[in-house]
Amino acid sequence: MIGELSGHYKVYYFDLLGYGDSDKSHADVSLGIQNKLLDALVDYWQIESPYIIGHDFGGTTVLRNHLLDKRDYRKIVVIDPVALSPWGSLFFKHIEKHESAFAGVPDYIHAAIVEAYVKTAASQKLDQETIRGILAPWTGEQGKAAFYRQIAQADSKFTDAFQDKFVEVNAPVLILWGEEDQWIPCEQAYVLQSKIEGAKLVTVPNTGHLVIEENPAMLVKEIRNFFEV
Repeated sequence: MIGELSGHYKVYYFDLLGYGDSDKSHADVSLGIQNKLLDALVDYWQIESPYIIGHDFGGTTVLRNHLLDKRDYRKIVVIDPVALSPWGSLFFKHIEKHESAFAGVPDYIHAAIVEAYVKTAASQKLDQETIRGILAPWTGEQGKAAFYRQIAQADSKFTDAFQDKFVEVNAPVLILWGEEDQWIPCEQAYVLQSKIEGAKLVTVPNTGHLVIEENPAMLVKEIRNFFEV
């Protein structure tokens, strides 16, 4: 998706701290720090009122940065964001209580846990190359510990902080959502839309939470249409 968009826009992108290719040493990687990192990066890149796109916790980060840090954006796109409190699966809650035990499981058990977890995020069957790409950052001693750390530090208090502030959104918003999302049901998309005046909602059929992997072409089309209006 980044490659497609970069043919039309200058694209800046980054991994949330503790995710992807970012530093995975022991640190605060909660949602409480991610918006501060985003705010600092926008200043560092010296860009004013950019378009912004965020998926899942990335969407949370965008909303926290806009509503709590008062960062202005020209237009905002959120894709299956963690936006409405309360949230957090039983899996999340279990890891929060037993993080060190999970971080110490043998690598082959860890790989099976992460692969099974990732597959629940998709409606379509993911090819093995895509699965390997998603799993890669969470392998090895640092990656394994980082996987459980980011889940253990997830807390709905970070979305509670802006639940009464949606009326303060001052940029056009596009909400994109996989219709078969099992992590954050599509019903939440309509609730979020109702809280943000003028927000546009597009649901993507036959896709789950990993809509970015399942139908990137439709996302790019909708994002470009939204940006260019």
